[in-house]
Amino acid sequence: MSDCLFCRIVKGEVSATIVYEDETLVAFEDISPRAPTHVLIVPRQHVETLNDLTPNDKELVGEMIWRSAAIAKERGIADSGYRTVFNCNRGAGQTVFHIHLHLLGGRALTWPPG
Repeated sequence: MSDCLFCRIVKGEVSATIVYEDETLVAFEDISPRAPTHVLIVPRQHVETLNDLTPNDKELVGEMIWRSAAIAKERGIADSGYRTVFNCNRGAGQTVFHIHLHLLGGRALTWPPG
C-alpha cells in the first residue's frame, strides 16, 4: 500500500533506525518508545491486521516471534525479561494498519498492560 507508513519504511522511503532486515522482515526502533528497548518487527509483505493472516502466513508470524527473541538476546534483555505484543485493530491500540510485533524490555513491565 502506497500510503502505509510501514510499507514506506520497508521500501526506504521513510527513514527509521533499522536494527535488522532480511528478505522477509524489517525491525526498527519505535519513534515513541515505551521502554528502553522498543523495537517493531514488521513483515515486508503488507498485511493489515492479524485478522487478515492466512494459513500460508504461519511461517511469517513464527519468524517475527523468533526474530524478537534474537533481538532481545542481542540487546541483553532476554534473561531479565521482555514482552512481545501484537495489537489488532483500533480498540486494542493498533494505529498503523500493517501487522507488527512490539518488542519491549529494559525495565520492569507491569501487568495488566493498558
